Amino acid sequence: MATAKTRYLTDSSGRKKAVVIDLREYRGLVKRLEELEDALDLDEAVRTAKGFRDYQTIQKALRAKGNL
Repeated sequence: MATAKTRYLTDSSGRKKAVVIDLREYRGLVKRLEELEDALDLDEAVRTAKGFRDYQTIQKALRAKGNL
C-alpha cells in the first residue's frame, strides 16, 4: 500500500500541512480502518456480553414462535 512518492501540501512558508495520497490508497486505508474498528467492536461485545446464544438456538426459538 506504499506510494512511489509522498506528496505534501505546504503553506506559504513551506511548512507541510497535508499529505496527498492516491484515491485508491485512501480507499484502502479507510477499508482497513473500518475492519480494525469492527474487530475492536467485536472484542468489546465479547468482553462485555451476558447470555450469548448461538445461531442455532436463536433459530429454533424463532421457529417455535412462528417468526421464521
